[in-house]
Amino acid sequence: MTKAATLLAAEEGYNPLLPHIYELVVGIFSFAVVAFFLIKVLTPRIQKVLNERTDAIEGGIKRAEGAQAEAQELLKQYRDQLAEARHEAARLREEAREQGAQIKAELREEAQAEARRLVEAAHAQIEADRQQAFAQLRSEIGRLSADLASRIVGEVLEDEARQRRTIDRFLDDLENSTAQAVR
Repeated sequence: MTKAATLLAAEEGYNPLLPHIYELVVGIFSFAVVAFFLIKVLTPRIQKVLNERTDAIEGGIKRAEGAQAEAQELLKQYRDQLAEARHEAARLREEAREQGAQIKAELREEAQAEARRLVEAAHAQIEADRQQAFAQLRSEIGRLSADLASRIVGEVLEDEARQRRTIDRFLDDLENSTAQAVR
């Protein structure tokens, strides 16, 4: 065999896909160190970070759900308060209407009482004026009657007291006859 053939045979026994034993041992040892490092050191840290992120996300979700529930509760309270305020406003409007009607009725009653008082005062004034006019008319009629009687009789009726009694009796008789005619 020639040298070339030996080289070929040696090269034929050598497979480039299979590593040498020492490379294989170094590779396995390096892999074991990296795997050990990953499993013992890096994986717990990664797991811890993942757990923290999961807790943060879940906590955020829980906080968001809590905030949403609280917001829903506040919204319900606001709606209840709004409904209560509307009912209160309606009640106050109704009370105001009732008070307005009551005040209106009171004012109407006061106005009617004032009108009655004014009418009664006017009637009293008219009666007083009528009495005064009647008294003036009576004295005027008495004076005119005395003058007329003096002219008819031809003498002066000097006794004023007698003259007044006569005239008063005459007017009383006249009033009584007028009152009986009216009845």
